[in-house]
Amino acid sequence: MRIAVLGAGALGCAIGAELAEAGSDVWIVGRSAERAAEMNARGLLVREGEHERVVRVRVATDAGAIGVVDLVVVVVKAFDTEAAIESARSLFGQRTVALTLQNGLGSEDILARLLGTDRVLAGRTYVGGTMIGPARVVVSVRSRHTYLGELDGSISDRAVAIAAEFDCAGLATTVRDDITTLMWDKLLVNVATGALSAITHLEYGRLYQVPEIEAAAIAAVSEAMAVAQVSGVPLSTSRPEDSWRIAADGMPAEFKASMLAGLERGSVTEIDFVNGAVVRLGERWGVATPVNRVLVACVKGLESGLPRRPGE
Repeated sequence: MRIAVLGAGALGCAIGAELAEAGSDVWIVGRSAERAAEMNARGLLVREGEHERVVRVRVATDAGAIGVVDLVVVVVKAFDTEAAIESARSLFGQRTVALTLQNGLGSEDILARLLGTDRVLAGRTYVGGTMIGPARVVVSVRSRHTYLGELDGSISDRAVAIAAEFDCAGLATTVRDDITTLMWDKLLVNVATGALSAITHLEYGRLYQVPEIEAAAIAAVSEAMAVAQVSGVPLSTSRPEDSWRIAADGMPAEFKASMLAGLERGSVTEIDFVNGAVVRLGERWGVATPVNRVLVACVKGLESGLPRRPGE
């Protein structure tokens, strides 16, 4: 199976490194020429717990140099989905499928519009990572699971084949017929920690030491659960504190939520696809979401202070 991992951030590097080390025919596609050059020349230094290793990876900034692949794993930021796919059209042949492992809700709809619903699989992964240099990443892989499935809930041969490829690489992966439930379960985890980490500028070790933050997180997750219930989405838990606990399970103390890491890089966040999705769906179904609305406002305020990029 030829695989392209679309996105060379922490998650893309973590997944790409595991696949490459296991012998998969995999490329990582990113925008940073510096990062690509560093990783191609010296490999990717991967740290998990107390162990470090260097993994030889192939990284490209131009998808045209790769050719057609069987699978495109989409891990770019949700707001970059359309631009990333348009710049990577050369990866797609007649049988190529896209698997989104992105945060939040909405990316799967963008992919379906661009590629067709029959060429999109949805997934959620609890693999985590933090970039600590152009070619250095701290990851949490061994204790984290990945789930994927067809948008129509079927169990397809292609989904089973992708899961087997991931499993062989040490990425514990299960095909599910209830991927919508899993997408919401992961959304709840992101609702619990993403915005609060970004607003407070705290990595997980310190974030989880503040009782008031825990209370705010549980309140935000409770609102999201109420929206899911009214929307008719079955969840795997009825306890909002479970999402708060799962978010940090197995993560190193220095782990940073992707929203905080994005702000520190001077980038906007995926708030519109996480807490913002809860607010939008709450408005649709008549469910009040005041905590999530405040979290969105605070993160948007932080984003407003970022330097504007050319053309914005």
